[in-house]
Amino acid sequence: MSQRKLIYLKFRRNRLAVLGSGLLAFFVTCAIFADYLAPYDPLRADLANNLAPPSSEHILGTDELGRDLLSRVIHGARISLHLGVISVGTALVFGVFIGAVAGYYGGAIDQIVMRAVDIVLSFPTMLLAIMIVAVLGPGLTNAMIAVGISLIPEYARLTRSTFLYLRELDFVQAARMIGASDPRVIFRHILPNSLAPLIVQSTLNIATAILSAAALGFLGLGAQPPLPEWGAMLSKGRVYLMVAPHVTLYPGLAIVVSVLSLNMIGDGLRDALDPRMT
Repeated sequence: MSQRKLIYLKFRRNRLAVLGSGLLAFFVTCAIFADYLAPYDPLRADLANNLAPPSSEHILGTDELGRDLLSRVIHGARISLHLGVISVGTALVFGVFIGAVAGYYGGAIDQIVMRAVDIVLSFPTMLLAIMIVAVLGPGLTNAMIAVGISLIPEYARLTRSTFLYLRELDFVQAARMIGASDPRVIFRHILPNSLAPLIVQSTLNIATAILSAAALGFLGLGAQPPLPEWGAMLSKGRVYLMVAPHVTLYPGLAIVVSVLSLNMIGDGLRDALDPRMT
């Protein structure tokens, strides 16, 4: 049995991971086909029908400006998933590069690089993201940059620890002895064997990025009105929590379910990629 098939079978046996995959597929479908699935324009206001409860015309009701909540939640999936993937992708590229250099070369380079990473790690992730957005200014792009930068230290430390272990193994030493260059050893021999923990961490960090983006949006530092971002929708809807709870309920549920699905997938991948798990 091939290694890929074994990983797939182990993942499939995890019912929560399979459920999480189905939920994530639902959100991805909504994000890709939002223009076709949304029954209304998510930005079109109808003040005569504001704060309407769920009905046959508006399945999830309307917000304070009479905009259809279902349409805004569907389009919000596109914004939140896009932000999560871009933020984690940015953190992954820079974090892996920093960790690979520090872990492979060691010595003074390792000390200098990792002390800089430790300084960044001394700030809580959310606080660091808020500080960066405060400097760059509020907005969706700056929120992606802020969340991405705040996640870089995690990848740097994870990659460094993996490289410190793998660089001493026989197959790496053999590659060095036959004259393989440092870039070839790093990218051809060590990095492919470091992918398992990076894949698991990336899956979990997309959930973290979505939560961080929602928090920034809630504080008014992320996506700006009238963009239908889930965190911003929560921020606007909290004013009407007592008279129209549906305005905050549905974007809140979208955040909870999407983050939960990614965490379930991450746990399933961790177990499936662990050779000690049978």
